[in-house]
Amino acid sequence: MKHLRTYLPEEETAKVLRCHQREIARFIQAQMQGHCWEKVVEHEVVVKQGFSDMKACAYSATANESPIDFRQAPADKSNMARYLFGGFSKCLYPVEKFQSDPERKLAVILEREAIKWFRPPKGQFQIIYRWQTEHREYQPDFVAETKDVIYMLEPKRRDQVADPEVVAKKDVAVKWCKHASDHAKTYSGKPWKYVLIPHDEIAENMTLVGLAQRFSKE
Repeated sequence: MKHLRTYLPEEETAKVLRCHQREIARFIQAQMQGHCWEKVVEHEVVVKQGFSDMKACAYSATANESPIDFRQAPADKSNMARYLFGGFSKCLYPVEKFQSDPERKLAVILEREAIKWFRPPKGQFQIIYRWQTEHREYQPDFVAETKDVIYMLEPKRRDQVADPEVVAKKDVAVKWCKHASDHAKTYSGKPWKYVLIPHDEIAENMTLVGLAQRFSKE
């Protein structure tokens, strides 16, 4: 108000505040968020439900174009997101899309070594992380179950692995996996592990266990 009064009469100042109160409030909140911090003493984690239903997936695809066999890389790897892939036997969905060829290669590994796997759709896990002034939802790229472990897998470009937002996602995912593992102990279930993999470390002849041993986060 003091700022507005430097160039507006009182009546106009009141009018501006009335007409633009929402925008002004958001602007002030954004400034406050930039200077706030949290001091967490203790969190109590309560698991109300040990499972959630699979979310429906919807993909856009070119008409009359059949899904590509996931074992074969498309000719145009720079435009991976346009292709629909199929031919899976262990994926929980009949078709999937990949954002990069390393993701497709990881699917090849999972088909060979996992009991079942899938690419979680939005809202499947409801993992929330804080980034700058916002609370956002983090959705991992892959989840795969093996005989002994359930993996939450995130392939990332090597130059993005240390990105602050990627680190923020990793931190909340590691905590989520810890809580999921603690809950699994109550019924002799499998532990969860989070694996952040540089994209150039993924090759089709690698093992899932080998990748997890090198890149799992505790």
